[in-house]
Order: sequence, then C-alpha cells, then structure tokens
Amino acid sequence: MCDTMVALGNAAANGKTLFAKNSDREPNEAQALVYFPRAVHPAGSKVACTYRELPQVRETNAVLLSQPFWIWGAEMGANDKGVVIGNEAVFTKVPYDKGPGLIGMDFLRLALERGDTAETAMQVIIELLEEYGQGGNCGHTHPLFYHNSFLLADSEAAWVLETAGRHWAAEKVREVRTISNIITIGSEWDLASDQLVDFARKKGWCKRGQEFDFGRCYSDLIFSHFADGRSRHKRSCALLEARKGSLTVQDMMAILRDHGENSGETFTPVKGITGATVCMHAGFGPVRVSQTTGSWVSELDTDTTVHWVTGTSTPCTAVFKPVWMEAGLPDIGPGPAGTYDRESLWWRHEILHREVLRDYVSRLAVFKEERDLLESRFLEEVEFYQNMPLTKKTQFSQACFSDGDRIELEWLNKIKDRSLESHMPVYHALAWKGYNRKAGL
Repeated sequence: MCDTMVALGNAAANGKTLFAKNSDREPNEAQALVYFPRAVHPAGSKVACTYRELPQVRETNAVLLSQPFWIWGAEMGANDKGVVIGNEAVFTKVPYDKGPGLIGMDFLRLALERGDTAETAMQVIIELLEEYGQGGNCGHTHPLFYHNSFLLADSEAAWVLETAGRHWAAEKVREVRTISNIITIGSEWDLASDQLVDFARKKGWCKRGQEFDFGRCYSDLIFSHFADGRSRHKRSCALLEARKGSLTVQDMMAILRDHGENSGETFTPVKGITGATVCMHAGFGPVRVSQTTGSWVSELDTDTTVHWVTGTSTPCTAVFKPVWMEAGLPDIGPGPAGTYDRESLWWRHEILHREVLRDYVSRLAVFKEERDLLESRFLEEVEFYQNMPLTKKTQFSQACFSDGDRIELEWLNKIKDRSLESHMPVYHALAWKGYNRKAGL
C-alpha cells in the first residue's frame, strides 16, 4: 500500500512544486533505482511491458524510475521534461482482468516516456486505458489484483487520475492533494470517462435520485477497509494542510516518515497486527504484509529539478540523496533482486533496517538526529551545485550516495554494540524470521 502527495508552488515556501511518495510492497520485494536515456526507436517496433507488448512510439523521454525489481514499469518516477508520477492501488467493484495486461506501473512508465507535461502524460494513460484496459497480477510472491490511481505533476500543474477498470475521473490540483489506496474523487471532477455515471447506475451502485459519488459508488469496501487508505489519506492531508504556504522538501520527507498522529518518541512498528501508517512497516500477517520499499521527493522547477531518493526501504531508517535528471543516476552498483546481495544498495540498507526493528525505539534514537543533520547538509549543498556543470552535479550526487552508504554502516555497527532494551513480540519475531529466511539472511 502506498501514499502519494503534491504541493503546488502556491503552497510551498519557495514557490516550487513539491511531490512525494512512499511505495509499499512486500518486505523482500527490493526496489531498484534505474535511469534510461532518451531513445529513438525504429518504425514498427514494439515495447515489451511486464506482461504484454505494445506498439512503440518514435521517441521516448529519458526517465528515472524506482521500480520493483521484477516489473518493467515503476511505482514512481520522473522524466527529463520535468514530469513526476506516483501510482496507487485502488480496490473497486469492477471485476479485475486477471489475464496478462497492462498494470498500473506500466502505465506510469509509458506516460513518463511519452508525456511532456503532467496533463499530456495523463492523456497517455487515459488513451492506453481506454484502448487496452488494465489487468494482470501485481503481487510478487502472492497474487494481487487491483485498479489504479495516479498523481501526476510538473512545475506548473498537477492532476489526480483515478480508475476502475476502463472507467476514470480526473481532478486538477489547486493547492495540495494526496492519494492513497482509496478512490478520493467524489461528486466533483474536471474530466471523466463517458460512461462513468451511467455504468454505476446500471449496476445499481448509485440509486435513482442519489447524487453520484465516484468513490462511494465504485469502491470495494472490504479491500479498501483493510488497505487502511482512508486513515492514511486523512493523515497526509492534515499534515500538508497544516504547513500549506510554507511547505519545504524537508516537510515532505518528514511526512513520508510519519507514523501517525499519536506516534511520538515511543512509537514502535512491532505493536499490533493491523493498522497502517504513511511510513509503513510490515509485521505479522495477513493484514500488515507490506512495508515501504522506496521513497521519493521531488522539487520541481522550470529551470532545475532535483529528485531526492532513498533507493532503500523505510524512510525513517534511511537517507534521502539528490539526483538531477540531466546529470543521470550515479553509479550505485548492481540492481537488487528478491534475495540478499551485499553488493546491492537496497539490501545493504535492509540489514540496518531489520536490526533496528529488533529494538526500534532505542536503536532509531542512536542515529535519528544524525540522519536529519546529514540530509540538512545535503540540502544546503545542493543549492551550491544547482548551476554547476553536469559533471560536478554527478560527482556531488555520487558523493551523497557514498556518504549515505558509509554512515549507514556506521549506524549499523553502533546499534549492534548496544544491548537490547526491548524485544519484538513473538508473533512479529516469527514473521520477520520467515521474511529473513526467504531472503537468504
């Protein structure tokens, strides 16, 4: 389960659009950071998505993606035109197509490769959705089928696009907006598919004389309830609204690390077997089987856009590092797979993350302040590099990834030297023992 949010320039401290997303997937479903340059394709060529091929366009934009290692598409990403997109699973009454088709993450990548603005990228998704529909398994080790919502942004505008099968509605963002694992568009929208209202009425989901509400009429209430998207959406909205007009990159990072209204310094993710927070932690199944496996914040400007990525799980235990599209992704080593690989950035961090979970409160306290200070330094130094040559930007980005990797190893050694002040409940310990065994840890 995931959360995606945006603040337009009129809600930000420096007038720049801010975008943020946590991608929540299975605990061992490592997420890769990848960069693909602009490309020109031969006439008549095809593009092989996760499950099916489509006709390729003549030219595709350069894209930076955060993608589950086994999927062609991505959970979140950006292109060299200044567009960013995040997608969410939504659960609807429209039957899922379980055959091989286009999944939400495929739509996201195709839109980034083909769209030059948030609105044109949205139109790419709409056209593909209406022509091909959506379908296919989205789960790594357990089958999972759902429909999708998208938040698309550029430096000037942002859109929310929510779907149910081939039906859809879109809302233009005015100031701040968040989406989660529920349909958030109700009785008002800016654009919609032709049969959106009539289809629901024919199905009896909207009674005669009753005002049509997209979310109320189309949502599958059982799956939407257990996904806990409503509470997370309410929380992220409240956090954005509280800072509206003065929002910063650091605020967006803090929201992605949020564990709820009453979390405080004593919060631990190993309490309980239900519930979900913006910074998501897996636990004992079958409800809490997802964790945040990648996090992303973008500061969008007409001149220079900076993307802040963890490239790792759980942002509360991770460091955001800067990437410029024009400078490309620095060398961060081989991409991860579903089992432990010490050469992989994602899996090296996972050792720290899983050690912190053994005694979350006391172990996070060891490095939380140092984590924030390191990111503050990165944020200050980014301003110096904004107008530097591309080689300098690449070198600085590489240095930030190296510093983050090095300091996480230092944190790991520090917490390992400390005796445990508390212990995981037995059911959480058993769950994580199982995850570790499957990962080869």
